[in-house]
Amino acid sequence: MSRTRRRQTTLAAPYLRRVWLDRTRVEDWEAYPFCLPVFRDEFDQSFDAAVTIIVGENGTGKSTILEGIAGLAGFASTGGRKGFQEIDGGGIEVSGDELSSALRAAWVPKVTDGWFFRAETFFSIARYLDRSAVDAAHAMEGVFGASVQEAPDYLSFSHGEGFLVFFEERCQKQGIYIFDEPESALSPARQMDFLKLLHRMDLSGRCQVIMATHAPLLMAYPNAQLLRLGKYGLEPVTVEQTDHYRVMREFCDDPRGFVEATLGE
Repeated sequence: MSRTRRRQTTLAAPYLRRVWLDRTRVEDWEAYPFCLPVFRDEFDQSFDAAVTIIVGENGTGKSTILEGIAGLAGFASTGGRKGFQEIDGGGIEVSGDELSSALRAAWVPKVTDGWFFRAETFFSIARYLDRSAVDAAHAMEGVFGASVQEAPDYLSFSHGEGFLVFFEERCQKQGIYIFDEPESALSPARQMDFLKLLHRMDLSGRCQVIMATHAPLLMAYPNAQLLRLGKYGLEPVTVEQTDHYRVMREFCDDPRGFVEATLGE
């Protein structure tokens, strides 16, 4: 049976233009994730740029929203691309799968190629990709006598380098890319490398990025739609208005004094 070819579009990103919560699909408002404050009122978010960045404190629901959007695109809640098998990342007990079933979306057009990147499951997925590449090469060798090619071998790199190699190899084609805290293993210098990759994806016109981050350096990407998730939902914000920037500015102004004041609280 021949494989169905994935359709490409000449339209520029963003492809996912809007997501909203269909309240008629929610059976229990006390259950996770619908008990989160962001879903108490109408949840309805438009995406006006190819790059959307969501910021906010831990526990506000950033990852849950990303997981819900990933589910709409057909990605597994643990990460990967469309059709990728569920990976056991260890320690993941709840996800946004339930949210995706209650979300509706407007696509122009529906482009579901891409990748859902989760820092928590990177090593499990990288190990799977490495093993799959070796198995495929051995199968080709057995059938055609071809030589076994090297696997991607993402895990031979340092943590941050492995992230960047993965991004470079997997995040360039047309599609929607969902990044949940991609900076978790990146030094400031590597974050700047990631910004350059983000810029290339943006300039291509073929990639839509929806990302959650705590890194002010990434929040400052100039072409992004920057949204803050607070108790009243998602709202537009500037980098300078975020708590992340304020804290880092105070630290940089007086590192020793800032730390001493923090320890004295």
